[in-house]
Amino acid sequence: MLLLNRRPEHRQPLVAADASALGLAGATEAERFLCLRENHAETPLHALPALAAELGVGSLHVKDEGLRLGLGSFKALGGSYAVIRLVLEEASKRLGRTVDVTELNEADVRAIAAGMTFVCATDGNHGRSVAQGAGLVGARSVVFVHSGVSAERVAAIARFGAEMVRVDGGYDHSVRQAAEIAAARGWTVVSDTSWPGYERIPGLVMQGYTVIVREALRHLPKPPTHVFLQAGVGGFAAALAGHLAVVLGEDRPTVTVVEPARAACIYATAEAGRPVKIPHDEPTVMAMLECYEASPVAWRVLSRVGDAFMTVEEDDAVAVMNRLARPSGDDPAIVSGESGGAGLAGLIRAAASRDTRAALGLDAGSRVLVINTEGATDPGRYAELVGMAPEDVLLQTA
Repeated sequence: MLLLNRRPEHRQPLVAADASALGLAGATEAERFLCLRENHAETPLHALPALAAELGVGSLHVKDEGLRLGLGSFKALGGSYAVIRLVLEEASKRLGRTVDVTELNEADVRAIAAGMTFVCATDGNHGRSVAQGAGLVGARSVVFVHSGVSAERVAAIARFGAEMVRVDGGYDHSVRQAAEIAAARGWTVVSDTSWPGYERIPGLVMQGYTVIVREALRHLPKPPTHVFLQAGVGGFAAALAGHLAVVLGEDRPTVTVVEPARAACIYATAEAGRPVKIPHDEPTVMAMLECYEASPVAWRVLSRVGDAFMTVEEDDAVAVMNRLARPSGDDPAIVSGESGGAGLAGLIRAAASRDTRAALGLDAGSRVLVINTEGATDPGRYAELVGMAPEDVLLQTA
């Protein structure tokens, strides 16, 4: 299904708060923080000429976030960045001076961080980022996970020292319970979704994601004409689309937001014209995108800079995992987790339809960018779906 954005606010400027969070200054600050991380390295940008030719587009590039900061996901850029920012702000308040990120290991700053507890709900990847950020600054983290999060993903979060709390129900239930308990105990919620009265911290999380665009634009031969971005609550898609709009202005690419058909809360929000909650149905294999309630902040951005909204099926996601693991021609092999290739799945589905190609302006001259948002964050599940271990996939291009 494809839904074009017909909202009256479409192609209007971002509101001031969003333009500030997702603009050049915010992205520069996020990248400065990132460059001070010991294990920082830009993630690769892969050209896939063979697949581009198959799809009838001029070029196709994949930004591979599966190698980001040892966490295997783009989420490494958001939660940990927000935690560090919040610790520095609290330290600045208590010490009566501006505390810079270069002072994180100073004794007085770490003493303040040690008294702070950061809380989040997660499908897996965001929790790892928050836990890692808390560990870096010496703070405590408590991570709420719902019943659908695999034991392997829970263990991966716990390895960073987080206290794990299991919650009955789905992701939205874990978000609410985390917020309620945090409020009662004076903890700080670092969420990648927003709600009325809670917008700034999700904005910081989104600001961290803008680094992906900065890196990609530095290495692309020309800016993209089309970008396909997957969405859960919408924060990732809004961050990248918003930054592209600020940086490229009228030359920004056509942005298509892609979701699992079984958890398409942004699509439903676009239909309704306001953030909505959709009913839970069958779980999706794209577990990191299994969200049923859109983030209001994300929708505020996407209503302006999201040009189209579409859904993909379960088989589409698994097919992309296998397609990237077994490339044709000289295309590199890429390890893409269940949710990682959803944007590419959207492109493949769009390219197969004459009407969709026309609606999006996809043609032989199109320059397409997609993001592999995660690697094999659950290696056992990856091997089950692809028939190869992730390390064996990578050996093909070693």
